[in-house]
Amino acid sequence: MNITQHTLADSLELIARQVVEGFIIGLHKSPFHGFSVEFAEHRLYNQGDALRHIDWKVYGRTDKLFVKKYEEETNLRCCLVVDTSASMHFATQDGRMRKIDFACLAAAGLIQLLKRQLDASALALFDSELKYLSECRSSHTHYRMLTHELEKQLKAEPKQTATNAAKALHDIAEQMHRRSLIVVFSDMMDDAEHADELFAALQHLKYNKHEVILFHIMEGGREVAFDFDNRPYEFVDMETGERLKLQPNQVKDVYINKMEAFRKEIENKCHQYHIDMVPVDLSQPVEQVLYSFLLKRNKML
Repeated sequence: MNITQHTLADSLELIARQVVEGFIIGLHKSPFHGFSVEFAEHRLYNQGDALRHIDWKVYGRTDKLFVKKYEEETNLRCCLVVDTSASMHFATQDGRMRKIDFACLAAAGLIQLLKRQLDASALALFDSELKYLSECRSSHTHYRMLTHELEKQLKAEPKQTATNAAKALHDIAEQMHRRSLIVVFSDMMDDAEHADELFAALQHLKYNKHEVILFHIMEGGREVAFDFDNRPYEFVDMETGERLKLQPNQVKDVYINKMEAFRKEIENKCHQYHIDMVPVDLSQPVEQVLYSFLLKRNKML
């Protein structure tokens, strides 16, 4: 889909609907079916019961087989969390798609999907702090309001605002009182000094029994591979305004190694905390990323 920043900002809801229409036919059931299930009680195991429902911890204590019983709830609660800090305005080499564009369009697409399922959605926006957190509702006017908030972010002028994902995620964990699906769109470009706090915040969400999905958005050419011509450049930190003049080959190897270590650490921590991480390169079409992710979930359920 050929999308420019201008058309996206003016027609986000329509474009998001088109994105969803393109892959919804291929999904035979809700990709989030079975998430909103709460543990109810135990009962004795009967021959023929699925082994995956056996509570092995209870078996270890009592030497008896008990099966977990669950109560399905009628609706899913989903909070879409979008990083709006300055680094999210970094764009592809052709300047057509910024990280914030990808995040807002993907979030709007999931809003359309949740709307079809009559599920409740909330939206959170953060940079150095939590800037906006809506209530979690399923009405048509609520969905329109969330899409409008995303459109405002697309039209907003970038400011030199740092990222403090840790503080925002802690705040969301405290304010989302009922078990929910938390979908985070971010480049996770937090200050290195906040790394432990960031992972603690992700763990906080899991501790509160939320399911967490992280769409880790990066620009593969310049931001990851450091693909620049070997000539003098002035590099500007989008969040602090700090400037540095150098030739790319002076730092390329060190930069690539540190970036790889940063991405690997996020991947390892997500695996450790059972967080579903979706690596995103801005060169990938939004609909392709969403379809691949949702199809994978659809097959797992």
